[in-house]
Amino acid sequence: MSAHKQRAPMAAVGSYESILPFKAIGLDVVVVTEENRAAVPQTLSKFSRSGYAALFLEEPLYAEFRETVDEINEYSDISIIPVPNQTGSMDVGLQSIRRNVERAVGMDIFGDK
Repeated sequence: MSAHKQRAPMAAVGSYESILPFKAIGLDVVVVTEENRAAVPQTLSKFSRSGYAALFLEEPLYAEFRETVDEINEYSDISIIPVPNQTGSMDVGLQSIRRNVERAVGMDIFGDK
């Protein structure tokens, strides 16, 4: 008899158009509208406390709520990953990787920006 290892859940947070593909592959999703936008920090915290392994966050929201994202990244095991929306990339993902690598090794190994 083989033991089935249960995977940690993943989620996506963003506009309907941006997170629809994540819903299609079975991730938990939260659609952000103007009416519930102010609740994004609480939503991120809820996912981080609930044992989620990864959370895909639309880039404009990642940039807007950077302080909350940084705090969660420091005190939680969840990986918050910025994803571009339908208007294209804001290079938030690359900046995040650059900052995390610099924090880990103590210097910017990527060179000039």
